[in-house]
Amino acid sequence: MISNTAIWAFRSSVRCWRHRAVLKAALQASDVKAWRYYSTSIRGGVTGMEEILARVVAPLPTYETRDKSPPPPESNSLEFMHFYSSLDKEDKLGFLTKLSQDFGVDHNNLSELAVRLLDTQLRDLATILQVEDRLRYGLTPRYKQLLNHISRVEGGVKFLVDLRADVLEIISSKASESPHIRDLNSTLKSLLSEWFSVGLLRLERITWQSPCEILQKISLYEAVHPVRNWTDLKRRVGPCRRCYAFTHAAMPMEPLVVLHVALTEDISDNIQSIVREFASLESEEDVNKINAAIFYSISSTQAGLQGVELGNYLIKRVVRELQSEFPHMAQFSSLSPIPGFSSWLQGLLSQYRKEGRGSDLLSEQEWKEVEQATDSAPGTPAMEALHKLITSSEGLRSERLARVLEPVLMRLCAWYLYGEKRRGYALNPVANFHLQNGATMWRLNWHADTSPRGVASSCGIMVNYRYFLSDTSKNSAVYLQNKVITASEQVLGLVSQFQKNSKL
Repeated sequence: MISNTAIWAFRSSVRCWRHRAVLKAALQASDVKAWRYYSTSIRGGVTGMEEILARVVAPLPTYETRDKSPPPPESNSLEFMHFYSSLDKEDKLGFLTKLSQDFGVDHNNLSELAVRLLDTQLRDLATILQVEDRLRYGLTPRYKQLLNHISRVEGGVKFLVDLRADVLEIISSKASESPHIRDLNSTLKSLLSEWFSVGLLRLERITWQSPCEILQKISLYEAVHPVRNWTDLKRRVGPCRRCYAFTHAAMPMEPLVVLHVALTEDISDNIQSIVREFASLESEEDVNKINAAIFYSISSTQAGLQGVELGNYLIKRVVRELQSEFPHMAQFSSLSPIPGFSSWLQGLLSQYRKEGRGSDLLSEQEWKEVEQATDSAPGTPAMEALHKLITSSEGLRSERLARVLEPVLMRLCAWYLYGEKRRGYALNPVANFHLQNGATMWRLNWHADTSPRGVASSCGIMVNYRYFLSDTSKNSAVYLQNKVITASEQVLGLVSQFQKNSKL
């Protein structure tokens, strides 16, 4: 008679053989439906997820065998990748929750190691260091080993970047409040920061001769000033323009962060002259008229690399590249949008209107000018008229209204950028980015972006963040450590006007 143990082992081996056969067929099939059928049938809800994870997430080797254990087969990584890719949004949440919760750190073992470390405090230094090393190893989540192995298969790094994008969406949407999910995010961010360190990135200049696939992605990824057509794109990589991107060997033909630069005679004060008023495509660059580099768009293309610093290093690398090409160039500046200004201002107006404090925001003379320019009655009607003007382009089209609105909106915008804070740092994300890099908040520009998008987001105002190369390190340190913003006299003057006229 065959024992129960032998029967169980035989059934397990048959089940394993069947699974491998089906997996192999699914991986080789070109029909996507075949794979979906496979993934659905093997999934079977939570039980199927448990089977997959138990099979592909190898146990963490013991401390003594950590450098001697053979790596798991590559098929484990491929199976995990294909299974996860087959899940819908809801099942991905369940799968990641189970992965992070059941295959994370061994908390019981960690507690024992912590107690052992306390017990060794009176021992010799070598013993203490060894126990600390054991404790450090014990802090490794079990799934980290799987993530490392996934990064070594073809397409694995891109898969993990997209996986982290899913994790970030789960956290931001509050689909899960699990601390295990947050720990998974921290682990992924730490790994991606190592894999995408600046020394492993390649700086590429994008030209019209670059591969079509790259040019198409540059166009699709442009998040600041949308590319209208191929002619538009050709001009953005043509004469007096530069386009640079960081790429990574593990993600070929995939720009990670893209920087567009305009080569100009002076620091630009409006985006129309850069993206809407072009010189001929056949024109040649006049080196004698190129004195400034204007960074007018920087776009991160991978949501999963959020928090992995790339843009800062890209700007620094591009500055060195341009200095090599144009040794006489000394002016480096952004021409940046101010996302969120209009919505902040609308909220402020609504609050003041509700509290009956309209006179605290504008001077008495300014309110009279608003009333006259909009043909509205004093008080609430005037505030409603101002509220309406902020969200439309009417105030920019009318010279009379623009003359009334300019001093008011410029000082409010200066305060929004300089005075509104989040944890002590600039509330505006674009401002925070450039100030961390060591730039100076240099000049606010009226009528700088008259596109519907520019008017809707920032009332048509843009800002130059000036990079004085000899001061960037000092400015960055002062901002990051002491939360002090370096700003020009123009900006500080507008802030002073705001403080004089407004009572926040």
